[in-house]
Amino acid sequence: MRARSVRLLEERTGKSLEWWNRRVAEQGRTDEARLREWLTGQGVTGYPQALLVMERFGYPDFFSVSGAELIDAQYRDRPHLRPILDALLDLLPSVGDAAVQARKTLVALMTPRRKFAVVKPTTRSRVDLGLRLARPVLGGRLLDPKVLRDDALTARVALTSAAEVDHEVAESLRRAFADNL
Repeated sequence: MRARSVRLLEERTGKSLEWWNRRVAEQGRTDEARLREWLTGQGVTGYPQALLVMERFGYPDFFSVSGAELIDAQYRDRPHLRPILDALLDLLPSVGDAAVQARKTLVALMTPRRKFAVVKPTTRSRVDLGLRLARPVLGGRLLDPKVLRDDALTARVALTSAAEVDHEVAESLRRAFADNL
């Protein structure tokens, strides 16, 4: 995730992380709100802004652990749900050149451009596959994504076992991937 944020910063501003870190240090901003305000004024928003804030004030603990450790922690108290994640990840080669980003509470699936899906163990008995579909038609297995609290997601599929990761789920993942290239 850090490497992606660095790439976005450089693409959007034409300046390196080192250059921005020097500028931030020169500004002498001592609190996060003021630094964010200044960065926004410089046209630095989103992931690049979050990166520079963390560079200045420190990275959260979850940035210092491996992706495997983050995922293990997500499923520690619900190991019976882990096969659902594994089945979804097994689909990725048929979906496209997707990157997997383990985060503290979910796994994000990324196209080269942006997030197209998330896998989140939402309850002790359910994993939600959140999808970013261009034109979702909710109904059947495609549900409202509000429980995932992510405005980018437009649909979700509730999964309670790996057996539910079927052709329909694979097709939904492929559609989401294609919609976000």
